[in-house]
Amino acid sequence: MKVLVTGGTGFTGSHTVRALAACGHEIRLLVRDADKARRVFEPHGFVPDGLVVGDMTDASAVEGALRGCDGVLHAAALVDLRRAAARRVEESNLRGVELVVGGAARRGLPAIVHVSSLGVFFVPGGPPLAVDLPIARGTTAYARSKAQAEVYVRRLQEDGAPIRISYPALVMGPDDPGMSAGNNAVYSFFKDIGLITSSGMQCVDVRDLATVHARLLELPNGAHRYAAAGEMLRWDDVLSLLDRLTGRHIRRITVPGWLLRTAGSAGDVVKRIYDFDFPLTREAMEFTTRWPGADAGRTMKDLGLRFRDAEETYRDTVVWMYRAGYLTKSQVGRLAD
Repeated sequence: MKVLVTGGTGFTGSHTVRALAACGHEIRLLVRDADKARRVFEPHGFVPDGLVVGDMTDASAVEGALRGCDGVLHAAALVDLRRAAARRVEESNLRGVELVVGGAARRGLPAIVHVSSLGVFFVPGGPPLAVDLPIARGTTAYARSKAQAEVYVRRLQEDGAPIRISYPALVMGPDDPGMSAGNNAVYSFFKDIGLITSSGMQCVDVRDLATVHARLLELPNGAHRYAAAGEMLRWDDVLSLLDRLTGRHIRRITVPGWLLRTAGSAGDVVKRIYDFDFPLTREAMEFTTRWPGADAGRTMKDLGLRFRDAEETYRDTVVWMYRAGYLTKSQVGRLAD
């Protein structure tokens, strides 16, 4: 199958591209920077031949990229937490979904995968997250854009488009072209301080998520929705696990959830005066302190896979951070070996 992938130079996208190639699919990438694509893939001995330079919001570029493809995986999204960028984030992400996923549906492509997020179901104080819950509107521009995209894609599903949606938890793992949110949280424990508060951290290993995407593409014709989430750990369990893996002790403090949520509200106020791209928002602190967890049991059963144990994901992530130069030998302890 010839598959167009958007967001292929990002964390989720790059691992998904490698998983699809390993399954024998021919890959075409829609990228804004061809040089970045080479930098991301060359260390792994594989650079997709089909590179189309363009943006997901450019109708002609998307149309050209879709031509001749049998399937599409849309993982691209604009993430910018500055208030000044809010309108562009909402418009760009919805426009990208309309052109890529909508364009694939209009062409009658038989396999379309849209990468969403479990966050589209998150309501503070709500139940454990599941794919049949109502869509939450979200309070930040990025969250609203994901919710808007979800509404649009589900409408296409209802009209008969063969769209498969993945809903990942916080994505974490090795070989990150940047420093994505999940990996950055772990990095901050070593560089700054560990935080113990209410709720906990639920991740999906990026390699498992890539496998989910490969299997979604190969499902029989129809609309499908699957969560992608590993084990949820309390914050103190995360830090204890890192202590055990490294043989070191991460400095930590305990902060009540209500205080972090208050700080997030204060951050929202500050951003009205001093705009900065930092995740100190009420919404982010709600996620941090009130995440209810999600069960991906049906995903494992239907797709025939097992999500990695948290210990394997955290170990491989920290080892990668050391080898990539983010962390020192002193910080990672026995994992340096």
